[in-house]
Amino acid sequence: MTPALYLLDPDPAPGWAPFAGVRPLSELRVGAHLVRERWEAFLGTEVAEIFALPHLAGFAEAGVPTVSPRHPVTGPALIGSSTFAPRGLAPALAEEGGPFRLTCGGMTVGWGVGPGATWDGPQPHATAHEVAGVVLHGVHDVIRALEPLLREDLVGLLGESDAIPAGSTVLGDPAWIALHDAAVEPGVVFDVRHGPVVLESGVEVRSGARLEGPLWAGANAHLLGGAIRASAIGPRSNVRGEVSNCVFLGYANKAHDGFVGHSVIGRWVNLGAGTITSNLKNTYGTVRLDVAGTAVDTGMQFLGTLIGDHAKTAIGTLLGTGTVIGAGANVFDAVRPPKYVPPFAWGGSADGAARVSRDGFLKVAERVLPRRDVALDHALRAALGRIYDWATR
Repeated sequence: MTPALYLLDPDPAPGWAPFAGVRPLSELRVGAHLVRERWEAFLGTEVAEIFALPHLAGFAEAGVPTVSPRHPVTGPALIGSSTFAPRGLAPALAEEGGPFRLTCGGMTVGWGVGPGATWDGPQPHATAHEVAGVVLHGVHDVIRALEPLLREDLVGLLGESDAIPAGSTVLGDPAWIALHDAAVEPGVVFDVRHGPVVLESGVEVRSGARLEGPLWAGANAHLLGGAIRASAIGPRSNVRGEVSNCVFLGYANKAHDGFVGHSVIGRWVNLGAGTITSNLKNTYGTVRLDVAGTAVDTGMQFLGTLIGDHAKTAIGTLLGTGTVIGAGANVFDAVRPPKYVPPFAWGGSADGAARVSRDGFLKVAERVLPRRDVALDHALRAALGRIYDWATR
């Protein structure tokens, strides 16, 4: 019997900015897949419920399971950590009689109970099973995980493919290109010498784009031109210009030129024309984040900007190495904003004294979401309102 699968978010911490409390962390994209999708492939079943902060209950996003505060569950059940990206398949957990836990490198990444037993919290002394995967210690690790996971993910997605369109240039083995009902204009370069390129259904690629693997673009993404490499571009995103080692969660808009590198771009983000990220310090040292006065040492040499859902930047915005922009922030007035912009900041001030109003935020969302065929219905409006109230409390 396959256990029921639940996912558990951690308590909020600076390293999880700008997404903690804004979306379940299981909905972060790690490689080509969401954390949730990785757990589902690992166990061979869909997630029944996500345990997150109380205000995220009723989180309204297509395809996301029920989100609710943590509560006891009856076995057989597996409760996976939202901060772990499994690899491969689960061991034979159905045979477990007592409580068990999953570990990766000695760190606990999941808990479970057998039939008829009840799980009501972590059980550190339960029988341990070591599993393969990537442990995430903060949002910055989404970028660190690109190298070990993205190429592996894309090799697994290769197979049947539409024919490579006439007028395309291929550098490397054409078998490393997978087109699934994608529209590619003449003049596109596919460079697959370092990894596959996979374009899902409805993807459009404009002439002048150079796609360098490993690269994945989700359904109905638009790749509008420029060098786009080593990235995972979520569905319904528009991307133009030089993009390197980035993760777009989806439904984001970067429709103009400007370098964005080693960055995580949340849903419904809009990057104004000429927005540029720095992803390397002049000293070539490791990048340290500053989240509301708390330092987070990432240990990474290359790291750009972490941008929360619904944030927006003005034209010509220059983002320093390791900048964090909170959800819903509207960044303007300063060519180079501070390294930490609080959620729902208005103008990008470091202290967050000026904020987008609640009504103003919802009115903008009401205009933006239908542009990607998403209606701001009552449930979604209420969910966004709760996120605003929590983030500005």
